[in-house]
Amino acid sequence: EVQLVESGGGLVQPGGSLRLSCAASGFTFSSYPMSWVRQAPGKGLERLSLIDTIGGSIWYTDSVKGRFTISRDNAKNMLYLQLNSLKTEDTAMYYCTRGVSRPEGQGTQVTVSS
Repeated sequence: EVQLVESGGGLVQPGGSLRLSCAASGFTFSSYPMSWVRQAPGKGLERLSLIDTIGGSIWYTDSVKGRFTISRDNAKNMLYLQLNSLKTEDTAMYYCTRGVSRPEGQGTQVTVSS
């Protein structure tokens, strides 16, 4: 059974930082590109970043470029997203996904507010 368990979200002030983690199991993690997506209240899914199987090729959407950093540890079956310089508009539920598929986990809530 495929499991993707996101964690690390929380309430943070504008300008703050968080590190999101995604624990993967039930599939060969190292064989899949992985990505992070988010969904803000009342809005659709927004894909934020994609990383290839070995971390050699990375893509970011413009809204997070220079602020967010994706990484992975294939030995630990873990995916990460470092969120820096957070803005109120970053408030959303964050999910990790296999490739460019839809979320399969419960997500982790990030709330940016003063």
